[in-house]
Amino acid sequence: PKRRWLSPAIILIVATYTIILLITFLRQPLPRETTVVDPTNTPERFVPTRTASVQELAERVTAATETAIPIIIATPEPSLTPTSMPATPVIDELPDEGMFPDLARFGMTGGVDHAQMAYDAGLQFSQLLNWHVVVEPPQKAYYFWQMVRLEEDGIRDTNWEQLDEAIKANPGSRWLVGNEPDVKWQDNVTPERYAEIYHEVYSFIKERDPNAQLVIGGVSQSTPLRRAYLDIVLDTYQANYGESMPIDIWNVHAFTLREEAESWGVGIPPGMEGQTGILYEIEDHNDIEILRQNLIDFRLWMSERGYGDKPLVISEYGILMPEDYGFTTEVLGTFLTDSFDLFLTEANETGYAPDGNRLVQWWFWYIVYESEYYPTGSLYDVPEERFTPLGEIWIDYLEELSAN
Repeated sequence: PKRRWLSPAIILIVATYTIILLITFLRQPLPRETTVVDPTNTPERFVPTRTASVQELAERVTAATETAIPIIIATPEPSLTPTSMPATPVIDELPDEGMFPDLARFGMTGGVDHAQMAYDAGLQFSQLLNWHVVVEPPQKAYYFWQMVRLEEDGIRDTNWEQLDEAIKANPGSRWLVGNEPDVKWQDNVTPERYAEIYHEVYSFIKERDPNAQLVIGGVSQSTPLRRAYLDIVLDTYQANYGESMPIDIWNVHAFTLREEAESWGVGIPPGMEGQTGILYEIEDHNDIEILRQNLIDFRLWMSERGYGDKPLVISEYGILMPEDYGFTTEVLGTFLTDSFDLFLTEANETGYAPDGNRLVQWWFWYIVYESEYYPTGSLYDVPEERFTPLGEIWIDYLEELSAN
């Protein structure tokens, strides 16, 4: 049979269309390698992402410094059989200098190794906290505060066996139950659940060591929203166990951070409604008058809740904002020394009577050394083995305090 050939016009049209498709394909970008982000390594959001120029941020902080502005899942029951310890005196960090000697009030947070390096180099402090249970804490002249970390399911970063061992090895210790349970990227525990876990930990420790001192976990700051969180904790404990929550030492953190859902700062406490609390700005972060008023408000609230006869520790405070936000060594130094003056002298009728009605008995600076997230407040440069300029200010202040 006679073959039929495509006309030249049709062949030209098909060829042209094929070339167009080929060019379109070749112009597409090559696929990029996808980076998978581990959600467990999400950085904390205390510090805001830069939305203004560095110069503008620095000017705002400087201006604020010059003009201060005066705002249920069940946990398995511990199975270990407690062995009560004989009654022994509660450990006192410097017993021969009085109940609350001034130098015994200054505390430090950070890794044990970092703290020992700084201490051996001459950094004075009398209290240390590293956010962990440690069976064999450092045997130095400073006092080590133990901490049991929490989550909604119960205790974390330790277990009941290790806790039992640490209790037996360190009679009379102070035990913090949780760290910022009101912050979702810290312990992140609802207030109702915190009351239950606190009861479990309190009972477990006191059965083994009646002389141990239990310290409530510090909320991130003293604001109406955070005190409302604590109100729910206390009310839940009373309802569940028929008695007031037993707390040997009260505790609060003294940061000034924004309270807003899905924003920088400390957000809204877990289990609580609402989208905002106090909308602090960056320049409020080092405002000593805000710190003063929040401390006064917290002591008043303690008194109203029936805990006015308890000592108070600020187990964490400092400056988290980076230096290029305006938080220079000069700004930090002023905040550091002003805070020391405040804590050493502020007193009123709601304060702790055995301590001359002072509002706070101990305080812990953040941090001895930090190189990643919040290095601004570091006092000692571990790799260089030398004090930071802020560390030198710390040393000068305590040396003058010792001389006087």
